[in-house]
Amino acid sequence: MPKEAKNKKENKHFFKDFKAELKKVIWPTPKQLVNNTVAVITIVLITAVIVFVLDLAFEKMNTYGINKLKAIVDTNNETETNEVADENVTTEGEQAQENTSNEEVQTSENVTE
Repeated sequence: MPKEAKNKKENKHFFKDFKAELKKVIWPTPKQLVNNTVAVITIVLITAVIVFVLDLAFEKMNTYGINKLKAIVDTNNETETNEVADENVTTEGEQAQENTSNEEVQTSENVTE
């Protein structure tokens, strides 16, 4: 029983202190409350609009940027493919000329022997 009595006493003390603290609070007037509420809502809306606009801008930049990068990469890939194909053709042509030269040299050697 002493614990229950002690708990009740603590609860009464807590609520007395709570009430005393609430009396110390300086409550805003209705006009201040309205002004502060309007200020908070306005700032939140302005921030939301800024974030929305930035989101759209970055999305558009990202979309166009990625498409431009893809076009650049495709162009570079095509150029590299064409260059490699040209090198292969040139190399094959050079090899054919070398083979012909080698055959001529061998033929002339065979004729001399």
